[in-house]
Parts: sequence; structure tokens; C-alpha cells
Amino acid sequence: MQRESSDQEEDIDTLIEQNDTKNRRFTFEIGEFKDRIGRKFGGFGFSKWYLVAISLPVFLIVIFFSVDISSLFRGFTSVKVNSPSSSERMREAELHALYLLRNQQLGLLELWNRTWSNSVLDLNSSSNSIGNGTRPQPTVSTVLIDEVRSALLSPIRLNKEIQQSLLSAHQVGNVSDLVGDTVGQPAFGVNTCRKVEKLVGRRTIEWKPKPDRYLFAICLSGQMSNHLICLEKHMFLAALLNRVLVFPSHKFDYQYDRVIDISHINDCVGGKVVISFEEFSEIKKNHLHINKLICYVAEPPCFLDEEHIKKLKSLGLFMGKIEAAWPGDGRPDIPKKRKVEDIISKFSFEDEVLAIGDMFYASVEEEWVMQPGGPLAHKCTALIQPSRLIVLTAQRFIQTFLGVNFIALHFRRHGFLKFCNNKEQSCFFPIPQAADCILRVVERANAPVLYLSTDAAESEINLLRSLVVRNGKMIPLFKRPEHTSVEKWDVLLYRNHIGGDDQVDAMLDKTICAMSNVFIGASGSTFTEDIRRLRKDWGYASLCDDYLCSGEQPNFIADKE
Repeated sequence: MQRESSDQEEDIDTLIEQNDTKNRRFTFEIGEFKDRIGRKFGGFGFSKWYLVAISLPVFLIVIFFSVDISSLFRGFTSVKVNSPSSSERMREAELHALYLLRNQQLGLLELWNRTWSNSVLDLNSSSNSIGNGTRPQPTVSTVLIDEVRSALLSPIRLNKEIQQSLLSAHQVGNVSDLVGDTVGQPAFGVNTCRKVEKLVGRRTIEWKPKPDRYLFAICLSGQMSNHLICLEKHMFLAALLNRVLVFPSHKFDYQYDRVIDISHINDCVGGKVVISFEEFSEIKKNHLHINKLICYVAEPPCFLDEEHIKKLKSLGLFMGKIEAAWPGDGRPDIPKKRKVEDIISKFSFEDEVLAIGDMFYASVEEEWVMQPGGPLAHKCTALIQPSRLIVLTAQRFIQTFLGVNFIALHFRRHGFLKFCNNKEQSCFFPIPQAADCILRVVERANAPVLYLSTDAAESEINLLRSLVVRNGKMIPLFKRPEHTSVEKWDVLLYRNHIGGDDQVDAMLDKTICAMSNVFIGASGSTFTEDIRRLRKDWGYASLCDDYLCSGEQPNFIADKE
């Protein structure tokens, strides 16, 4: 760059020297001309006024050509550098370019708004077709419209950036006011990442348990997210069988009252439908027993190894013979789909306490169970949700660091490489490919910050941060900081002695992600699926929600062991 600059300076010096030479040459010739006239015609009585009359036109011609010669050649492309006519021409060109860009912008936005109107009509027609709690399927036209809108977004934003660049050189007022707000904001009347409309006509059943009939929940597979899915399915079966659900003891399972609000479930349903193990023990006194333990999935002992059986017995629970609901049912992780009739016919017993083992892999009326709000009749948005302390802490965190417009990313890495590569389509992406996928969502959502929920190593996080760059600016990837006494957003957790608990921290991350404008999840992760459930139930789910690099394969996959 230094060399180019010096070359330009030398070229300018050369031009100046040539102009000076020309001026000096013209001056000399005029003087010489006068002397010659005086010598040649002096003897004939020519006065000096004649000399002035002859010299003046020549002098005016020299001045005209040296000052504004470019005005005679406006049709030529070669112009003098930094001349007034050149700057005026440049300004005219820029204003004309802005005029054309503005017309293009209006045309694109008109097309955008037309697709918006069509998509609204499709959504309305779909919602009108809902009956008996069935879900409407997106029409082909709706899918195509979404693709068109996504394709339109990039040129609209590029148009705006070009206009801003042209206007910034003139420093005319507020550039944003002249160009308009970003696509997706109310000024344009569109929102590419708008919230998903809640469906009406949810299919539900009443949960009215008999007061002396219990379903004892046993959840063993995986970690907390798996267990919450297991409990959700237990609740559905408890409603089908008219039983009160007994939550596991923290000596056998997680301490659920730290992360979810158990009393909230009873308040929403309007009755005593769930109780803790401690309440169950108080009711049964010295007669703790499970009358029947029938494995819903798998053969006996229902994933219960010797260690877990010992834990149950240490609680004072007596168990009889363990049976299988459907012997020889095949692989437990790929269960057969069951209907309500199957459940009622197989598990309708008069025994006081029933257990059916781990329900994580159970497949019962999936479309019914997975609908927003769940399959049970209740007056709340969600039955299983974070405790009030965790929700308040998440809100304070968002107000402190993120604000109303942020994207949340669940970037699962630890132990995920082998898990994903064993699937038919791997879900573990190289960092550069993941960064490209994230940027596409950032472009659609137009959010200033991205919240990162991850178990990735710092080396991976640092590389990802360096690659998530838009318009020459790095998009901040912000992780929840460690607790310090200076920051007060998490004081409620520590005041109530649950701060620093791994499961509380995990649920806090889920809650923050669930409240984001847009959520990017990890395919195959139950942590992601629980966030998506909360977003649907709470009404935060958006049209831009997706899995990381959805529909793609990793551009490099390692060999299996």
C-alpha cells in the first residue's frame, strides 16, 4: 500500500511539473511575441495599444484552456483528478445509484409483503381445518413461500448496506433514517423470524386419579433431560390409568424439587395428581411396597441393575416378581408404537401401587403427547417447567447481558462425536462448517448477540468465535459466566442454597435458551429437545428455530473404530 501511495504522489508531481512547464512556455512566447512586434513594427508607428489588443485574445485563450479545458470535452471519459467537474459528476452518479437502489428496495419489499400475505392466508386456512385436536400439515405453497422469503432476505439487506455505504461518504443526517430499518423490524411490516402461532383445539384428556392408587415413577436412562422426558410420559400413563404419580426419591434419582416446580403441576391440573416420595412415605407409613412391577420396555429387570435395586430396597420398598408387558418385543431402544387401548388393556390393575419401569424409550400416541402444552388438560402453558427461582434468575441474566433480541445455540460437543458418527447421518460438524450454518441463521434473525450453551473445550469455542463474523464484525458468542460476589443476577439461587448445583445450572441454561428469539439446537440431543418443548409450550418458538446445519452432512467424517 505504501508503494501504491508513493507512485500516485509521483504521478501527481509529474502532472504538476508538466502544467508548470506549459504555463512557463506560454508566458515566454507571449513576451517574445511582444518584443518581436515592437522590433518589427515599431518603425511604422504602431502604438502599444495595438500590441495590447493583439496580445489580450491570446492571453485569454491560454487562461481558458489552462483553467476549464475539461468543460470542452465532457463527452470524453478521461478527466482531470480532483477537478470540480469530476466531483460533481461523481456525486451525480452516486445519487443516481441511490435512486436505483431505492427503487430496487421497494420492489423487493413489495414482493416480500406479497409472500407474507400469501403465507398468512395459508396459515389461516390451515387453522380453520383443525378439528378434533389434529395438527394441520404445512401446504406445499407455504413451504415454497418460506423458501422465497428466505432467498429474498439476503439481497434486501445487501441493498441496505450499499445505500448506507454511499450515504456515509456524504455524511447526510442519520443514515439509518434515510435507508430504513433492518428487515424484520416493524418499520418494514415483516418479521422473518416471527413467533410460531399456537394451534387451537389441542387434544387433551382429564387427569382425575383415584386417591389411593399410585404409579411409581422409575427413570434410569441417561441424564436429567432423559429423565424429564421419562416423567412426562409417566404423567400421561398415570392419567390414562387414573393414578397419582409418585416422583422418585433423591436418594434413588435426581433431586427434582431443586429444578422443577412439582406443586405447579398440581395447581395447573387442579388436584393432587403428583406427590413426592417423601409424601408417599408419609401416607404409606411402614407399608412401602410396589405391588406390581411390569416392564413397559425391555425384559426384566426393566434396566434395573443390582445397584439400583439395592437403592430401592434401602428406601424401605418391597418389590415382588418383575414381569414384562410384551415379552420378546425386540430392541428396547426401538419400541413398537402403542395406542391408548394397548395401555389400558395391559396395565389396568386394581393393585394399589404399580410401577412400569423406565419410560424414556416408550412410544405412546407420539403426536398427541408431543403437541404444544402436552396431552393433559390444564390451565397453564406447561406442566413440567423450571422452578420459579430458576425462571427469575434466567430473566435477570437476560436483562443484564443479552436483551430482548438474541439467538441461543446449544453446541453439544463432549462425547457427541462418537454418538453422532454411529447414526445413519452424522450430527457432529467441523467448526468452520458449523460457523457457516450459524451465520445463515444470524443473517435471518439479525440479532446482535448469540448465547452459547455448550460443553465444548475452549479451543473449539475460540475457533468458533473467530469464524462467526458478519460484515467484518465478530458476532459476540457469550457464555454464562462463573458466579462472583460482584454480580447480582444469580443471587436468588445462592440465597436459597441451590447455586452451583450442576443440575440447577443445566436447567438455568435451558431456561435462557428457551426464552431466546431464535434457538439453534443439536440434533439427537435430549437437552435440545427439552428446550424445544419449553419454547413451544411458552410460545417462544420461532420460524427460524432449527437444528445446527439441518439437512447437511459433515463435510468430513472420521472412520469408526
